[in-house]
Parts: sequence; structure tokens; C-alpha cells
Amino acid sequence: MDIIQRNFFRLLRSGVLNEYESLEPMSNFKWNRLFQIIKVQGVEDIALKGIKNHTYDENANIPKPLVDTLLDVEVEPADQSLPQMCNSILRKRLKKIQSEERHHIDASMTTLDLLNIIVKNTESILNSGISLKYISEIGSFLRTRGDKVDFVKLDNWLSSLHIQRMAQLEGSILISVFGFEEDEIPFVKKVEKSAYKLTIQTLARTEKETAKEWNFRQSNIGFVHNNSKVLRRNLRRSIRYIDYAPIETVSNLIHNFAKSLSEIEE
Repeated sequence: MDIIQRNFFRLLRSGVLNEYESLEPMSNFKWNRLFQIIKVQGVEDIALKGIKNHTYDENANIPKPLVDTLLDVEVEPADQSLPQMCNSILRKRLKKIQSEERHHIDASMTTLDLLNIIVKNTESILNSGISLKYISEIGSFLRTRGDKVDFVKLDNWLSSLHIQRMAQLEGSILISVFGFEEDEIPFVKKVEKSAYKLTIQTLARTEKETAKEWNFRQSNIGFVHNNSKVLRRNLRRSIRYIDYAPIETVSNLIHNFAKSLSEIEE
């Protein structure tokens, strides 16, 4: 982990968990690079909180114009819709859990909230890669409401949805780069060794993957051309995460492929 990444995670840990570790002084070029990562990851509001927590940090030589760019960012309202899964069978199972849990005698809405955050992370990972914004939501949730979670029930749900290992990867990211202890995340039975590498690869990305990029395009005479770069990227991502959620990964890939083809007719 280089100095830019170290400072990035210090700001995130401070903004999400109110933890403080002095920043390392950097050149304007490196601060600019760090702010690029902040924007790509969509964590402007978290980073701003972290910067405010470092107001009296003598090493925080952050250029003021960069901080001002965060002040101008409008924070998007939290998405209140329930997460879904691509596989039809797993999607029905998830919907059943979401709709029926409140009626059980031993209902735990806190546990359901955590499941939804984990599923949201899974959806994001398979479609656009690791979102540290969403991963940080798991961390914040565990620190503030983790004592109210029924982890036995959560394990059963994760098992029924076949995303136990994906959840374990998400928890392992909190351990490997956010400094969580293993006993803080009971659904992590074994820390995934790839968590650190995958997270660093995410930070190396300099441009957002957008939903507007076309996967297939039809010419005037009817031939179909494909955006090979996007297709290869989607395939690589699916291969990268298939071991963590095999059923959902394959279903997600097929869904996105079919969606791209259907858009040809529009």
C-alpha cells in the first residue's frame, strides 16, 4: 500500500469510524491523485468528515482548493429500495425473507438490515467492482448496531442465498484495510487472502465504469458490433468473483448480456 492509499484509508476510517491516525504529508500531485480516488469511489461525504477530523493534524497539508471541491458535492439521498438478486430462485428467496421476517415471533429487523447491505454490496461488486462506500456501510453498521444482530440467523440466510463467501469477502475487506478485528465480524469464518489485493486493484481504477457504456451496437445495415473492451471487462470481473458467489455471478453475467442484446432493438 503506497502513501496515497494509506492516507485514503486513514480519511475513510476517520470519516466512517471516527478513528484517528495522523496523515502523511504529500505533494499536491499526490493529493490530487487521492481526490481522484475519492471521486471514483463516491465517498466525498465520508472523506470530508475525515478531513474535518484532521483539522489540527500538522501533517494534513491538503490543498484548500481540493477540499473546496468536496464542499460543492451534493450528497445523493440514500437508496431506500430493497436490493435484489439476478438469479430467479435466489431472488424469490430473498424477497420472501424481506417480506416475512417482520411477522416472525423472533423477528430481527436489524439482522435483515445487515443482510440487505451485504446483498447491495454483492450486487455492486458483480456489476461495477468493489464499492468502498458500500463496504464502509457494513463497517459503520457493525460498529453501531452489531450487538443487536442475530448472526446465527444471518448465517442461515446467507447460506440459503449462496452468498456466504461473498459476505466473507466483504467482511475481509473491513479486516484487511479498515482495521477491524476478526471477532467483530462473526460471518467471516476465514479471512479471504484476496481481499487486500482486490481492494488495491479497485483503487487503481481512475475512471468510473458507467451504465451508459454500450456493450453492443447495431449498424445501419443490421450487423451487430460489440464494445469488446466493456465485454472483456465484464467477463474478467465475473471470473474474478465467481468463486465467491457462483450462482449469482453467472446469473448476473447472463442478465447483463441479455440486457445488452435487448437494447439493440430500441
